[in-house]
Amino acid sequence: MPQVLDRFRSSTLGWLIGTVAGWGTCFLFLLGLAGTFYFLAQGTLVGAAWVAPLLLAVAIVVLILKWFENLGIAYEVTEDRLILHKGIVQKSIDEIELYRVKDVRIDFSIINQLADIGTITIASSDETTRDAPLVIRDVAQARARREKLRELVNTARRNRGVREIDMVHEDLGEPPLS
Repeated sequence: MPQVLDRFRSSTLGWLIGTVAGWGTCFLFLLGLAGTFYFLAQGTLVGAAWVAPLLLAVAIVVLILKWFENLGIAYEVTEDRLILHKGIVQKSIDEIELYRVKDVRIDFSIINQLADIGTITIASSDETTRDAPLVIRDVAQARARREKLRELVNTARRNRGVREIDMVHEDLGEPPLS
């Protein structure tokens, strides 16, 4: 079995710190926590005062769901493959041969840059990405991981003697009528 060069998951902490949705979850948590303590200090949790613990509970549920979502997929990078391990109870393993990768793209917002996370999108001719590119969200150290992937893709292509040829198809219009 090839040696694993990198193993990672989407970062829940990175999502929390580096996305608007994460900031919103933190805001809900803090608002719910402060409100709950305030109303408890007042000695009452009746009427509209129940909104504060509800906000706290919603924030905790969102955080736990995001954590489980990120726990359910792990990525491994070897010299010639990107391996996806999916599932917690029922597992599946899928692979993308690196020589088949056509493009490795990274997207990140200003907020993502603060948390050093990004979204890596991989397009390839592999069956895994035939219908849609593989999108890996909230990747810690995304720039470095993207560069390493690009290097490995180029090395895998060289080792297999694979070259990519782009075919341009021009629409010449309708055929002439006889």
